[in-house]
Amino acid sequence: MTTVAADNSTPIARSDVKPLRIGDVVVDPPILQAPMAGFTNYAFRQIVREYGGSGLQATEMVNARGFVWLDENEAEHPDRLWGVKDEARPLAVQIWDNQPETMAKVGHRLAKDYRVSVVDINFGCPVKQVTERAKSGSYLLRVPDQMGRIIEEVVRACAPTPVTAKIRLGCTRDQINAIDIAQVVEGAGAAALTVHGRTAQDMFRGHADWDHISAIKPYLKKIPLIGNGDLDSAQKVVDAFRRYDIDGVMIARACLGRPWLFAQAAAALKGEPVPPDPTLEEQKQCLLRHFDLISDRFGEDKGAHLMRRYACCYAQGRHGARHFRTHVARVSTAEEFHSVVEEYFPTELEPK
Repeated sequence: MTTVAADNSTPIARSDVKPLRIGDVVVDPPILQAPMAGFTNYAFRQIVREYGGSGLQATEMVNARGFVWLDENEAEHPDRLWGVKDEARPLAVQIWDNQPETMAKVGHRLAKDYRVSVVDINFGCPVKQVTERAKSGSYLLRVPDQMGRIIEEVVRACAPTPVTAKIRLGCTRDQINAIDIAQVVEGAGAAALTVHGRTAQDMFRGHADWDHISAIKPYLKKIPLIGNGDLDSAQKVVDAFRRYDIDGVMIARACLGRPWLFAQAAAALKGEPVPPDPTLEEQKQCLLRHFDLISDRFGEDKGAHLMRRYACCYAQGRHGARHFRTHVARVSTAEEFHSVVEEYFPTELEPK
């Protein structure tokens, strides 16, 4: 198993790293923001957009069956589609389910009514609620024919909007079938493939296996390959392009408390000076800006509750983070949130 090396060397520019094309959508730089349930809502996407550096952003994953039910009952659509109709493009929306007709119906709505840039299909989620209960996400890696039918139906319904797929290496370490799956994905008409370098069984443990990701590329005839997993620095992004046969990268968990990571990675790829991390005071202001965006949508008190998870991410990896998390995880009002952030964030959380 090979991981992208971490070091403190000066990033090496890759003049041959070109913009990524997904159908007619140009992704420049070829650095994508991963869809993450519970996190990548409009507020987070806006924060990332303000720093810059992401060539394609994505929503949280949307349950197709739930979407159809809301349509049929003329109910308000979930907050996972908050801001989608009006925000900047390019933008991808990720959907999941195991029924081709349902997925196609939702894909069509997203492409025609919401006019999203890309419809992405989730075949990688490893959580039991999606896999064991709904027989979706990474569960479908064991039934490639069903995956193919889903992709074909969604591609047909969304045309000319490109459809992509995100997968894992396989269900378990002794059932790695990503190469076979990749050929099914391309054969069914998908415009790009993203591969997370772990199996479903791994969840988020261990290290992403980039050798296995890279090994897929020779088996793809036309569509780009995007690698995902453990990219938590600008240097690792550069190393991924230098060492592995990929066309793009996707950054996931590492960006949740560091939305400026995309701008750092984009600069590194261009051979430009990599912007330093914001100061603690600047990070605090980013966190408060994030709170304001959430509060504009949900109200201040509910916003304070929703911001608990994000605030914990901003503190990750610093001395005093546990103390800060203990306090911020208990807030229930805007006043309490501001009080905890003002008291603990800039003074207690020194870099390790």
